[in-house]
Amino acid sequence: MDDRKLQVLRAIVTDYVSSQEPVGSKALVERHSLGVSPATVRNDMAALEEEGYITQPHTSAGRIPTDKGYRLFVDRLGSVKPLSPAEQRAIHTFLSGAVDLDDILHRTVRLLAQVTQQVAIVQYPTLSHAEVRHVELVSLSSQRLLVILITSTGRIEQRVVEIEHTDDELTRVRSLLNAAAVGQVSSQAAARLGQLLAELPVAISSIGRGCIATLLDMLGSDASSRVVVGGMPNLTRFGDEFETTVRPVLEALEEQVVLLKLLGEATSTDIVTVRIGRENPYAELQSTSLVASGYGTALDSWATLGVVGPTRMDYPSTMASVRAVARYVGRFLAEG
Repeated sequence: MDDRKLQVLRAIVTDYVSSQEPVGSKALVERHSLGVSPATVRNDMAALEEEGYITQPHTSAGRIPTDKGYRLFVDRLGSVKPLSPAEQRAIHTFLSGAVDLDDILHRTVRLLAQVTQQVAIVQYPTLSHAEVRHVELVSLSSQRLLVILITSTGRIEQRVVEIEHTDDELTRVRSLLNAAAVGQVSSQAAARLGQLLAELPVAISSIGRGCIATLLDMLGSDASSRVVVGGMPNLTRFGDEFETTVRPVLEALEEQVVLLKLLGEATSTDIVTVRIGRENPYAELQSTSLVASGYGTALDSWATLGVVGPTRMDYPSTMASVRAVARYVGRFLAEG
């Protein structure tokens, strides 16, 4: 395809996303500096239509992009613009007030939905990639204590254990648990706690066994099977097509398994994944596009976040927002 046809396709995508109306050759010439006559643009549009990049929704209308047209736009035409300093500050300010992992992820999903005007999805970070940052034991009474596990992803888990103890026993067990687990990823921490189980001094073996069993259960649970969703009202951007488009999308987005599989392919923190229309594996979501990215550290992706919306979306802006938010969330959790 020559450069002029690529320019025409770019103009059609840009105008259709902006106006939500089919685009004609006269409007293209008036709005864009294409340097050619409406007749030449009509010929280029006819060629683009023949090749499957645009289509005519009904007789006497202008043209709209197809999934194939959007894909070419994303791959070859749509440059990802960096966020402005003001936008970057707004993201930082919005996330910086968070108090724990749940708060961070709920703020993230609201932020993504707000800045992209799409439905936002954020996956909880997987524990298998996280290091144990601290283990805390808090006495609630002489027979009940709270076991708290804090990881490098900001995840905090806590369980109540019914076991008789003294403050001195609690201090000794806490020291042993932290010595064994802190700085280790979950599998290594579990192995070291298993070794500690066989080495516990007799005087604290009862409380030690109870705490280790609880920690092993917490380390074995997988929070990455949870997702947070926000911005469902943004589905009104589909227009009046509720029964044929919005209802199936709503129903699909209520299925956690569907969401996890949707996000599953976006595993890199350096790459923004875009799946357009029929590229999505679920028939109910083939009227939508997914823009997603992994978040975590430069070396390790902990989980994925992204947005789902109509194929008629502002891809460059949406991709920039998803990438920026993913980087901020990863950095925020890593520093937390």
